[in-house]
Amino acid sequence: MRRMLQQKIIQVCDTKIAQKGEGVGLSFYAFFANKNDDPELLMEAATWWIMTHKLDHFEKATKIKKMIQTEMDANR
Repeated sequence: MRRMLQQKIIQVCDTKIAQKGEGVGLSFYAFFANKNDDPELLMEAATWWIMTHKLDHFEKATKIKKMIQTEMDANR
């Protein structure tokens, strides 16, 4: 996954957690505007979420953030 997308996912997770608490759930659509202006990036996130990790539609933001951080650390 592109580093830029990983950073955006962490930012969105942090924002959602700050707004609604550690129990907040989200889907991969939370990382994109309602307008599909970058279908390749959307598919990259969807593939990571659905095909690679077989996640449910909604997952805890804390779980997603931890998964992304682990992948970023592994790729340094």
